[in-house]
Amino acid sequence: MGKIIAIANQKGGVGKTTTSVNLAASLGVLEKKVLLIDADPQANASSGLGLDVESVELGTYQVLEHTIAAKDAIVSTTSPNVDLIPAHIDLVAIEIELVDKQNREYMLQKSIIDIKDDYDYILIDCAPSLGLITLNSLVAADSVIIPIQCEYFALEGLGKLLNTIKSVQKIHNPDLDIEGLLLTMFDSRLRLSNQVVDEVRKHFSSMVFDTIIRRNTRLGEAPSYGESIIAYDATSKGAVNYLNLAQELLKKNA
Repeated sequence: MGKIIAIANQKGGVGKTTTSVNLAASLGVLEKKVLLIDADPQANASSGLGLDVESVELGTYQVLEHTIAAKDAIVSTTSPNVDLIPAHIDLVAIEIELVDKQNREYMLQKSIIDIKDDYDYILIDCAPSLGLITLNSLVAADSVIIPIQCEYFALEGLGKLLNTIKSVQKIHNPDLDIEGLLLTMFDSRLRLSNQVVDEVRKHFSSMVFDTIIRRNTRLGEAPSYGESIIAYDATSKGAVNYLNLAQELLKKNA
C-alpha cells in the first residue's frame, strides 16, 4: 500500500513545490512509483514537470469536485516512474464551492483511496495557506513534510501550522504523522542560516531530517525548463541533496 505525504507550510517561498517536484523525481529515479498531486492553484508543480498548465482540462479541481475519478486525471510525465494530477488556476474556486458540502474535509481522501495501492508514494504539493484545500490534503495524508527556510522568519507561523496539524489529528485524521521538518535554502556562508539550523534542531531534534537542502542556482533554473533538478543537472548540489532526502525517506519507511 502506498504512503501519502503532504508537503505543507502556510508560508510562501519556503521550497514546498521545489521539494515536491524534486523529491518525486528522486524517488522515481530510485525505482519507486510516485504520484504527485498538485494541490496549489498556482500550479507550479505541474509546470515544473513540463506540463502546459493552460491546456489542463482535468485535474485536482475536478477530483475534489468528485466530477471525475482520480485515475482519470492522472497524466504521465517525462520523469521516470512519476505520474501527476495537475492543477489549473480554476482550483482557486474550490474553496468557495466546497464550503456548503457535507464532509468537505474528506473530498480528496475519498477520491484517491482507489489509487493508493497503485503507487509506492503519493506526494501532495499544498498551497501556501491553511485553507480548505490544504485541510483536504492533511486529512488525506498519512504524514506531512514541513519545509523550513533557513532565514529570519523561518519559525514564524510554524507553531500555527503545528496547531493545525494537531487539530486535524484530533478531529479528522488521528493517524497523521509528521514525517519531518526539512531545512531548505541553506547557505553555509551566512551566520543566520547556521543559527536557524541550530534553533530548529534544538527545539525539534528527532523531527528534523538529517538532509539539508542548500541554496543552489541550478535548483532555481530547472523549473523554467519544465524539468526536475534530476533531469536538468543530476550532478548539481541540489540534485545530490534531493537524492539524499529520498534515500533518507526510504530508510525511515523501510
